Amino acid sequence: MDDLLKVTEEKMKKTVSVLQADLAAIRAGRANPALLEKIHVDYYGTPTPIQQLAAISVAEARILVIQPWDKSALNAIEKAIQKSDLGINPTNDGSVIRIVFPQPTEERRRELCKQAKGIAEEAKVAIRSIRRDANERAKAQKKAGEITEDDQKMLEKEIQTLTDNYSKEIDKIAAAKEKEILEI
Repeated sequence: MDDLLKVTEEKMKKTVSVLQADLAAIRAGRANPALLEKIHVDYYGTPTPIQQLAAISVAEARILVIQPWDKSALNAIEKAIQKSDLGINPTNDGSVIRIVFPQPTEERRRELCKQAKGIAEEAKVAIRSIRRDANERAKAQKKAGEITEDDQKMLEKEIQTLTDNYSKEIDKIAAAKEKEILEI
């Protein structure tokens, strides 16, 4: 019985952490190293995450600086960034790459807010799916005689409480991201 709750809560925590990673990847006009996490560089024929090839730092509010440990990877990193869906053109000065993020327009901010809300809604759907699976497992345990009907009802109530708590957390995270996007 407690195992079911622990597994359910772990899955919900994982959903929230995926949500946070997805929202961090939304380019909100501020320089954020998380924007580069999904970019892989062709390094000697091997797709390698950019974080393994260079130090990434925030120089100013809207400037990311990428300093490769191997200077020969500089052009490959620049090409990978250009090919990515960031829509940003990096500048290469021979030793570091700078990425300047322009100030987003009002229309672009609204678009980013919509995107953030969509990602948050997907996370809520995932949480509800986890709840449904957990409730089905509780019913199966009751049917198999492993738990009583009272235990099943109590489990379902605790699962619903978990669902409500994680849904509220998702709403808070999404609201914070929306505020960040609109305050640029």
